[in-house]
Amino acid sequence: MATGSSNFHILTLLIGALIGILNTNGNIQLSRAFEKGPASLTAPLVAANAIFPIICSALIFHEHISSTQWIGIFFMMIAVVVIQYTPNAKGQHHYFVWIMHVCFAIFSFGTLGILMQTSTHLQFQPLDVLIAMYGGGSIYLLITLIFKREKVQASELRIGTAVGLLSIVGYGCYFYALSTGIASIIFPIVSLNCLFVVFAGCYLFQEKLKVYQMSGILIAIIGIILTKI
Repeated sequence: MATGSSNFHILTLLIGALIGILNTNGNIQLSRAFEKGPASLTAPLVAANAIFPIICSALIFHEHISSTQWIGIFFMMIAVVVIQYTPNAKGQHHYFVWIMHVCFAIFSFGTLGILMQTSTHLQFQPLDVLIAMYGGGSIYLLITLIFKREKVQASELRIGTAVGLLSIVGYGCYFYALSTGIASIIFPIVSLNCLFVVFAGCYLFQEKLKVYQMSGILIAIIGIILTKI
C-alpha cells in the first residue's frame, strides 16, 4: 500500500512539474509573440490550443462531442488560417518569427491542457499538482534565465509577481472546474479569456487590423462559443 502511495505521489510530482514547465514555456513564447505581432491577433490564435484537449477528451477519455462542437472546432481552425494570413509575407522576418512563437505557445498550452485533464482523470489532488506545477515552472524559468544571462528588472519582477498570483488563482479554479465538470466544455470556455486581450489591443493600444483579420477574430470567437454549446 505504501509503495502504491509513493508511486502515486511521484507521478503527481512528475506530471505537475511537466505542466509547470509547459506553462512557463507557453507564457515565454506568448510574450515573445506579443512583441513581434499584434496582441489582438495573437490571443485568439493561441486560444485555439483548446482544440487539443477537446479532441483528447473524445479519443482518450471517451467524452461525447456533439456535431455543434465539431463545427466550432472547424471554425477555430479556419480562424487560425485567416488570422495568420498575410499577403506578401515573403521576406518579412518578424511575421515568421511571430508565427513560430505562436505555434510553440499553442503546442505548449495544448499539451498542458491534456496533462491537466489526465491529472484530474487520475484523481490527483489539485493542490499537490499546483505545488509541483509552480515548483517545476520556477526551476525551468530560473535555468532559462541563467543560460541566457538575462537580468530581471524591478518593473518586470513586480509585473511578473502580479501575473503569477493571478495565475495561481486562475489555475486553482481551472483544476476545480475540471474535477467537477466536463473537460470538452471547460477548455473552450476558458479560452474566451482571449477576448480581454483582443479588446485591450484594439481599444487600449490602438492596434490597427485589416477587415479579414477582424473577420478571423469573429470566426474564432464563434468557434469557441460553439464548442461550449
